[in-house]
Amino acid sequence: MSLYKRRLGAGAAVSLAALLVAILVFGVTALRAEANLVAAAPTPISVSVITASHDPQASIAEFFPGLIAARRQSALGFERAGRIDRVFVDVGDRVVAGDVLARLDVRAVQAQIAAAEAQTAEAAAQTALASETESRQAQLLERGHISQQRFDEVRTSTRAALARQNAAAAAADALRVQLDLSLMIAPFDGVVTARRSDEGAIASPGQPLLELVELDQLEINVGLPQSVAGDFSPGDPALFMVNGRGEPVTARFRASSSVVDRQTRTVTAVFDLAPGQSVAAGQIARLTVRTPIGTDGFWVPTAALAEGRRGLWSVYVLAPAESGTFQLEPRVVETVRVEAERIYVRGAVADGELLLASGLQRITPGQIVVPAVSEVQAR
Repeated sequence: MSLYKRRLGAGAAVSLAALLVAILVFGVTALRAEANLVAAAPTPISVSVITASHDPQASIAEFFPGLIAARRQSALGFERAGRIDRVFVDVGDRVVAGDVLARLDVRAVQAQIAAAEAQTAEAAAQTALASETESRQAQLLERGHISQQRFDEVRTSTRAALARQNAAAAAADALRVQLDLSLMIAPFDGVVTARRSDEGAIASPGQPLLELVELDQLEINVGLPQSVAGDFSPGDPALFMVNGRGEPVTARFRASSSVVDRQTRTVTAVFDLAPGQSVAAGQIARLTVRTPIGTDGFWVPTAALAEGRRGLWSVYVLAPAESGTFQLEPRVVETVRVEAERIYVRGAVADGELLLASGLQRITPGQIVVPAVSEVQAR
């Protein structure tokens, strides 16, 4: 009897232990389930957002490169051949119209001029003698001592002598012109940009010796589509960016060639630069032209576009969820115009909706988010 009681007590103890173990296992399982439930509901992440702002009047800046050039630029040389006696200027020297820039050796020309003047004086003396002879022969003709034929011969000799005198004087004048052409004169105000010969060299007619560029009258030559050039009228102002300068320079439209280039399919437009602007001939200038986009849409930063299937693009819209949170919804959009850091798009996005501005690499569609930074929409 006592043995039976002992066995019964041992079985009860085992059952109690098993019950305790079951309760413990159930509690652990419940705790794990609760932990998993908490992990399944993560904290919404903060994202940078912008507001979709539709702008049917939006425009885009287009840039057309042009070259700044001097309105006048000349390669100066002598009209006659000769040895260069003196060059009075060097590269970088500023000159004004009328300055003597260079000179040829003129000793031979001066000697020729002296000879021509002597011949002129001799011809003048012969003309004077012939004129006196004609006067005396006229008196003899009146008295009947000579014939009319003889008098006509004398008068012809006087005219021939006068013609020889005029020819000698003209030859002397031509040599004086050669003397003047031995001086190179600045035709306009400018700066010397090249010097190709020095003293002692033999100059050929028309051979360039100096390069002269006008600095105070600069212009910009730009190749423009005919439709764009047609929007300008003489005197219209235009803005140009020069070599990355922070501030644009102002020029005014003068004229266009009105002839379309066969290769570039553009016309050449000429703009006059206002004096006093710190630009130089040879620099590249970019004309800024605002062109209407012509369709309703809105601007987004390039970081807001996500590439989808088949070459489509999409943006993420923040759709309202619970307790002030938002759920990310992808919306397909079409890119209309592209600039450096922003893109004009159109699609199924209402005006005023919140869009994800950046951080596409750390989100997934349907994710719960909250706005962190409201960025100013660029226009």
